[in-house]
Amino acid sequence: MAPRKQSDEVELYNRLTLLRTERGMSRQELADAVGVHYQTIGYLERGEYSPSATLALRLAAVFGLPMEAVFSLTPFRTLSEQVYGTKEPS
Repeated sequence: MAPRKQSDEVELYNRLTLLRTERGMSRQELADAVGVHYQTIGYLERGEYSPSATLALRLAAVFGLPMEAVFSLTPFRTLSEQVYGTKEPS
């Protein structure tokens, strides 16, 4: 059964799916790299589970990025917003 967030938990946003697919990694490969079950990666990617600080740091290290480039308390801006200052068309 999937871990459930408590109602008082703050939502944590992440770029795990984007980073993992950019690098051609499977969930299993990422899970092996950080020492968790591959289903945990799925829970994290879908926002159903928030990682411990240790796991968040391990995940960021796999991608060679600071933790705040992988996880955020606010939604990440899209690439078009970051580069062009506009949102993608609906």
